Amino acid sequence: MSDYLPFEKAVEALERNAAHLRKEAGRESEASELEERARRQLAHLYGQLTPWQRTMVARHPNRPHFPHYVAGLFDDFMPFAGDRYFGEDKALLGGLARFQGRSVVVIGHAKGEDTTSRIAHNFGMARPEGYRKAIRLMDMADRFGLPVVALVDTPGAFPGIDAEARGQSEAIARSIEKCLSLTVPLVAVIIGEGGSGGAVALAAADRVLMLEHAVYSVISPEGCASILWRGAEKAPDAAEALRITAQDLYQLGVVDRIVYEPPGGAHRDHDLTIKRLGLAIAAELAELDAIPRDRLRLERRSKFLGMGQKRLGG
Repeated sequence: MSDYLPFEKAVEALERNAAHLRKEAGRESEASELEERARRQLAHLYGQLTPWQRTMVARHPNRPHFPHYVAGLFDDFMPFAGDRYFGEDKALLGGLARFQGRSVVVIGHAKGEDTTSRIAHNFGMARPEGYRKAIRLMDMADRFGLPVVALVDTPGAFPGIDAEARGQSEAIARSIEKCLSLTVPLVAVIIGEGGSGGAVALAAADRVLMLEHAVYSVISPEGCASILWRGAEKAPDAAEALRITAQDLYQLGVVDRIVYEPPGGAHRDHDLTIKRLGLAIAAELAELDAIPRDRLRLERRSKFLGMGQKRLGG
């Protein structure tokens, strides 16, 4: 690990000392002892993360992103470009692929891996043409009877003037409408950040899965704090109030399954995270395959219309 989070300082010190001892002859046992202490400390920390700490984990730069999941779970990925209206948006990628031998459509946000690629992908913040490309792909999936897998990881849709001028809110609304009208299975996964309508545009799904340390909210903690307290320094308090964690959202019925991450978060073990997510997606698709297509759409719509009714006394 090279990118430690602020609350991991004790773990960082132990692991760096262990690495230093590994370089000295005859000190392997001391290094092993420090490594074991670091593992215990890491398990303790990640067993009691606050919502704000989970937000930091969800944003970790080394966390697996869309390309990692495509490479690890899907074969023969054939990306589609453009929305047939305006142009291409690299913040939202998608195309045809094979998942465990079956043809599917996979769509997801791409944040980028370094400064250059993050700028190219606009940090995962899609413009209208990105959501219109998603609609195009979902139309194709519906026409040919292919399940859709959506991997959500975005701070939110791009709020720039150019995006608004090209109908950002309309594009998001149309994408949500398309999700709800599909007659094929749609499984969405919040793999990192699920921010506002930019996330819901792909996540109005039959099954919404969420990685253990991902976050999902109508607004970022910083944005909420700036509105309520006139300053982003209150972001930890906002994160607590927003109920943005997988555990909270599962209890509220917003997400259907939590996919548990390796000790210390997905960024510490990409392979295990990808394997666990693949098993979860396969299990959900197997259940959805048994539901007739016309009933699938009705149940999906009823699910979202029913959210919050119990809490409101309905």
